Amino acid sequence: MNQIESLDRLINELSKLPAVGKKTAQRYAYFLLSMNESDVRDFADAIITAKESVHYCKICANFTDKEICDICSRPDKEPIVCVVKEPKDVTALERVRDFKGSYHVLHGVINPLENKGPNDINLRSLLDRVNNEHIQEVIVATNPDVEGEATAMYIANLLKPLGVKVTRIAQGI
Repeated sequence: MNQIESLDRLINELSKLPAVGKKTAQRYAYFLLSMNESDVRDFADAIITAKESVHYCKICANFTDKEICDICSRPDKEPIVCVVKEPKDVTALERVRDFKGSYHVLHGVINPLENKGPNDINLRSLLDRVNNEHIQEVIVATNPDVEGEATAMYIANLLKPLGVKVTRIAQGI
């Protein structure tokens, strides 16, 4: 690539971002190098601060900088939980501002090809929530691909004996 080791390292690190190939990583690297030092330090500090302060909500496993996220802290939320694959799905659904329940982030879906089974996603705490929070309905909003459907079916079968209503909506986020 380049003869400059530190630039090659920056390009390599940027190319680890999703959907960023080597050419895009190179453009980002050149852009960062053209920024003034103060802006670069602010950018780097924002990344480090987010990495240090953002963690998972102890209830729903969504991103938060508090112990319990703002969504789980809502006093007027309905006894409905919407199950999603990733925190970005919560963000997308919250943009609509129609849902009055809370969320549960799985951090993955069942995918045998990637050796990801039910024990590898955040299901245990979902069962705990359903049992302890008097949840009336669980909406499973995973993608309509094979893995999302398998996960939705597994969750429905898991919750059926608990007497909670399970609704399936296919989500293409």
